[in-house]
Amino acid sequence: MADIEIDDTTRAALQDLADTEGVSLEDYLARVAEEKQRERALNAGAETFRRVTGDPATVAAFDAEFGGPRPAKHAPRAA
Repeated sequence: MADIEIDDTTRAALQDLADTEGVSLEDYLARVAEEKQRERALNAGAETFRRVTGDPATVAAFDAEFGGPRPAKHAPRAA
């Protein structure tokens, strides 16, 4: 691995994980980095969603633009 120093115990643990996946250590670490980037993006999106949907003015503006919630339609009951 270029320019990265890790202790032998950590390297052995990572190598074992890579071997289990059937990939090189470099490929395994690249995959882990990609997964962490996706996880970070999802967390940021979730936080933004919570902030926006928690703001009544934003929800009202959304409803005004897109028609707001529609009442649920109930199927007629059998007699």
